[in-house]
Amino acid sequence: MRKKISEQNLKAKNPPQLQLSCLLEHFQNGRLNDAEKLAVSITKEFPEHQYAWKVLGAVFGATGRKSEAVDANQTAVTLSPQDAAAHNNLGITLHELDRLDEAEASYRQAIALKSDFAEAHYNLGVTLQALDRLDKSEESYRQAIALKPDYAEAHSNLGNVLGEQGRLDEAEASYRQAVDLKPDYAEAYNNLGNALQELGKLDEAEASLRLALSLKPDYAEVHGNLGNTLKALNRLDEAEASYRQALSLRPDYAEVLCNLGNTLKESGRLDEAETSYRQAIALQPNSAVNHYNLGITLNDQGRLDEAIISLNQALSLKPNYDKAHFNLAVTFKEMGRLDEAEASYRQALLSNPNYTEAHNQLLDCLFLQDKKSIFFDELNYLINQEKATAIIGSLTCRAALKYGLEKPNLFCTKPLNYVLHINLNTRYDFEKTFIEKAKSLLNKNQVSNRRQSLLVNGYQTLGNIFDIRNDATNEIQNIIRIEVERYLEKFKVSEEGLIKKMPDEYSLNGWFISMKSGGSLKPHIHTEGWLSGSIYINVPGNLIAESGNLVVSIGEEKDAVSTRINEKKTINVVTGSMVLFPASLMHHTIPFESEEERIVLAFDVIEK
Repeated sequence: MRKKISEQNLKAKNPPQLQLSCLLEHFQNGRLNDAEKLAVSITKEFPEHQYAWKVLGAVFGATGRKSEAVDANQTAVTLSPQDAAAHNNLGITLHELDRLDEAEASYRQAIALKSDFAEAHYNLGVTLQALDRLDKSEESYRQAIALKPDYAEAHSNLGNVLGEQGRLDEAEASYRQAVDLKPDYAEAYNNLGNALQELGKLDEAEASLRLALSLKPDYAEVHGNLGNTLKALNRLDEAEASYRQALSLRPDYAEVLCNLGNTLKESGRLDEAETSYRQAIALQPNSAVNHYNLGITLNDQGRLDEAIISLNQALSLKPNYDKAHFNLAVTFKEMGRLDEAEASYRQALLSNPNYTEAHNQLLDCLFLQDKKSIFFDELNYLINQEKATAIIGSLTCRAALKYGLEKPNLFCTKPLNYVLHINLNTRYDFEKTFIEKAKSLLNKNQVSNRRQSLLVNGYQTLGNIFDIRNDATNEIQNIIRIEVERYLEKFKVSEEGLIKKMPDEYSLNGWFISMKSGGSLKPHIHTEGWLSGSIYINVPGNLIAESGNLVVSIGEEKDAVSTRINEKKTINVVTGSMVLFPASLMHHTIPFESEEERIVLAFDVIEK
C-alpha cells in the first residue's frame, strides 16, 4: 500500500524562500564562491529542487568547469523536463564543450516547449553556424529577430552568416542594425569594419574599427583587423603599429604574426618578416599559410633550398594549395630545375585549372626546355581560350623565331611598332618632379633592395614604390597615368589586343633600378604587366656610343634560328627619357662604363 506523504514532508522538499533569494542575489552580484557554496548546500539538503541545480550549473559554467556544468544542467533538466530554460542552459554548456549535435538537440527541445523563446532560437543559430549549416542558422537568427526585433546580438550574428555566404551588402545592413540598437556594441562595429573592408570601403572600415576601439581599447582582434585595413590602404607603418598593439595584448595571436610578417615583407624588412612567420609557425605548426609565407620570404632572400623545404611543408599540410605549387615551381625554375618546375606548375593547374599565371609560366617552362610539341599544345589551348597576356604574346613571337610557326597573337602581333620614346624634359620640370623626389625616396631609406638575378653590378628596390603613399609618389604616378592615356590616344585606331583589350582600370607597380659602372640588365619581359615603361632619372653622360642604352626586341638572340632575324630597336635614352612599350617585348640594357650611377624608375601597368 502506497504511503501518504504528509504536508510536513512536502514542505521539506522545498528550501526556504529566503535561502533561494539569497542564492539568486549572490549569483547576480558576481559573488560566485558564495553562490556555489549555498547552491551545493541546498542541493545536498533538497536534491530534488531544480532551481539550485540550475544556479549551480550557471556558476560552474561561469568559472570554466564545463563538465561539472553539464552534469548540473542535466540534473536540472531531469528534475523538470518541461523547463525550456533548463534545456537552453544545457545547450549552452554542450556547445562550449564542442558537443554541437547534442547542443542542437537541447535547443530544439527548448523551442518545442516554448516556441517564442527568442534566446533559444538565437543559440540554435550559433550552433548551426558552428556546424556550417548556414541556411538553417540564418533561419534561426531571423526567427529570433522576429520574436525580439531589438535583439542586437542576433542582428550581428545574422551579419556574420550573411558575410560567410558572400552576401556582404546584406551583412553590412545587419551590422548597422545591430549598432543602431546597441551603440556601445564593440563586436558589431568590428564585424561591420570587416564587411566594409571586404566591400572595398576602406575609409568607412577604418572608421568603424576605430569606433570599436574607442569602446574597447584592449580588443586585440580589432587592432589586428585595423592593421589589415591600414595595410589595404598601403599605410604600412600604421598597419605595423596596429599589429604590434594586437600582439602586446595577445602575444600568441598567430594570425596577426602572419599578417605582420606580410607587412614587414612588403616593407622590404625580410629578416624581420622571417622572424614573424617563424613565431606564427611555432604557435600554429599545422598552418599551411604560415609555411607558405615563410617559403616566399626565403625565396626573396635567395635561400632557395630552404624555400623549397618550407613550400613542401605547406603542401604536406594542404596538398591542393595551388599558390604553394606555383611558387615551388618558380623556385625550381630559378634553380634551373625545369623538369621539376614543369611538374609543379602542372600540380598548380590540377588544383586550380583557371590559374592564368600558372598556364603562362608552364608555357614558358616548356619553351625553355624546347618541348616543341607539348609547348604548341599548351599555346593552342591558351589561344583557343582567347587568353591575351604579355607572356603568351611574347612566346608566340619567340616561337615563330625558333620554330618558324606563326600563330595568332592575341596580345600584340607587331610589338616593336608600339614602342614610344618621350622626352619628359619638355613637358615637366624633370629635376624637381622626378630627380629630387627619386633621391628623396632612395635616401630616406623608405625602400629596401631585393635580390635580382637579372642585374649585373646593380640593385633593384623591393616591392611597389607606389605603395609608399606620399606627395612624391602621388605626383609621379599621376604623370605616368597622363602619359599612358596619351599613349592609348596615339594608338586608339589599332586592332591589337594590347590597345583594344587594355583594362579601363589598372594599377601601377614601380621600382627603382640602380647600376654602377659595368652594370647591365639581362633580357627579360615583365610577365604580369600589360604596358611596361621606364623613366630615366639619371643616365651618365659622355658614354661610348650606345652603351647604357635600352634595347627592346622580339626575343632573345638564341631564339632566332635559320635565316630568321630577331627584330630589335635600340633606344638612345638620356636623363628625362620615358619609354613605353608592350610588356611582351624582351628588353635589356647595354653595359656602360662611368663613375656615375645609372638610375631608372621602371613600372608596369597591371590590370586591377
